[in-house]
This record gives sequence, C-alpha cells and structure tokens, in this order.
Amino acid sequence: MKQAEVLQIFKECNALLEGHFILTSGLRSPIFLQKARVFMYPDKTEKLCRALAEKITASGLGPFDAIVSPAVGGLIPGYETARHLNLPALFVEREHGEFRLRRFELEPGSKILVVEDIVSTGLSIRETLACLKKLNLDVRACACLVDRTDGEADVGVPLIALTGYKVPAYAPEDIPEEMAAITPVKPGSRGLSK
Repeated sequence: MKQAEVLQIFKECNALLEGHFILTSGLRSPIFLQKARVFMYPDKTEKLCRALAEKITASGLGPFDAIVSPAVGGLIPGYETARHLNLPALFVEREHGEFRLRRFELEPGSKILVVEDIVSTGLSIRETLACLKKLNLDVRACACLVDRTDGEADVGVPLIALTGYKVPAYAPEDIPEEMAAITPVKPGSRGLSK
C-alpha cells in the first residue's frame, strides 16, 4: 500500500487534521493523524492492518510468537495485525507511570513483534521494549501504520512502517507565525488521566 492510499483512508475518515496540535512529546505540529477516527471503521482498519501484515511478512524479520502493543493506541492495530498473522495479540499498559505486561504471561525468549499505531518520536515503542526486555523476551522488530519521522526515529530494533509521512514538529518556542495565531489543542490520549 502506497503512502497516498494510506493517507486517503485517513482523509475519508476525517482523520487527517490541520491546525495547531500539541503532540504527546510536547512538540507542536500543523498536522495530526487522529487514528481513532480510522479505527471507528472495521473495514478501513482491516485494510490497513492487512497491508501492514503483508509488509511484516515480506520483511523476513519473523517468525514471531506473539504481538505486543502499547495501550491505548496500539490495541486495535495490534489485534487486527495479529489476526492477519495468526498470532496472539497482547498489550502492555501503564501502571504507576511504567508499561507492564499485567494481564498476560509469555515464556522467556519468546519472539515478539511490537505493533503501534503511529510513531512520532518512538517513545511508546522504546518504553514497551524496556518492559519486554525486563521479562527476557526477544523483541525482533516493531511495526506501525504511519511513521511520522519517515525513518528517523530510532526505536532500538528494526521498524516496519506501512508508510512514512514526514510531518513537521516544532518546539513550542519555535512554532511558525501562522501556527502561533491558532489556539493549540491536544487530541492525543497520553496524560488524560493525570
């Protein structure tokens, strides 16, 4: 699936937003991919995750024993990608500010693929990897629907992206004048429970 096809699905779901957005990292961006609007539609989510599963298979980085995703954003693409790869879908969730594999057990040495929704800085993936490495799991690769860094984020293992989509991100003090004139919004989920 080409970048234009992926972005077209986001557009069809009114999920490619323009304005002034505060990203999870604290950086600011004129573009936000509201993947929750895509995940409302099982047919569109299935299409994206099937294409991601095909790309994962073609990468030759497997085989994998399970997929683990960071909650909340990675739950749906992790599950749907696991369905196409015929793998169990597990997830880590925050407990006292750190990811934990609370509800599941995996044998040490299990070969893991981490599946995320969108990579902006790679922080969620790195936090997921840290959790899984403490459990002596063999994280072979990570995958995502969209890599906003277009290959620049270092997540510590190979990253398979359905598509890259380089979107500008600015420190709050460095935003362009046209963005500064727009009231910023924070559409992501991290920090909502604080």
